[in-house]
Amino acid sequence: MRDKRLVVVIGHYGSGKTEFSVNYAIKLKEKYKNVNIADLDIVNPYFRSREKREYFEKNGIKVYDSSIKNTSIDIPALPAEIGAAIQNQDEYSVIDVGGDPVGARVLARYAEKIKNVEYDMFYVINGNRPETRTVADTIKYLRMIESTSGLKVTGLINNTHMLKDTTVKDVEFGHELTKKVSWETDIPIRYEAAIKEVALKITNKEIIEKLFPINLYMREEWMS
Repeated sequence: MRDKRLVVVIGHYGSGKTEFSVNYAIKLKEKYKNVNIADLDIVNPYFRSREKREYFEKNGIKVYDSSIKNTSIDIPALPAEIGAAIQNQDEYSVIDVGGDPVGARVLARYAEKIKNVEYDMFYVINGNRPETRTVADTIKYLRMIESTSGLKVTGLINNTHMLKDTTVKDVEFGHELTKKVSWETDIPIRYEAAIKEVALKITNKEIIEKLFPINLYMREEWMS
């Protein structure tokens, strides 16, 4: 990976940003000793990275989240350790941020600390979501998050999916959309995410070059 030590992951509700964050942290752990994931998502009450605390900790990944240890409660009570993780040059940190500009206000609390270190902010795009189906809407949403958080997006993630019903065509559609967003914003595509079963079927060379196969850690087997 050529990314910065600190990676912030943002995206619209339903983009799959938390799933990407989880997979990304696990991938980091294969290469680096000290890895943590910070869950700043106080917006989405359903799928959050802190729900996998036991799995993360078993695999040596630290989890920072709300100070209220109840996964059915979301309030902006955030631990001081998150600020330390941002600044600690000996740890690789992944920050999973709330899925809309309101959620990005939480990230704004840490903006000055983040600006003082080298960071990447990845914008996860699911072209099958109504709010990010067009180039104009996708860019509009990106700029809203940048404005709210006070931070700049440095990389785009194509994560166009339909959960377990995802096809190669979904990924290819998302690739074309994300490529156009990249042209318009001059922000590079960093990864092309796809569940492993679909990733194996992809033949598009541009996608393969940046392919990031993922597992669905955040969804139980019985969920569609």
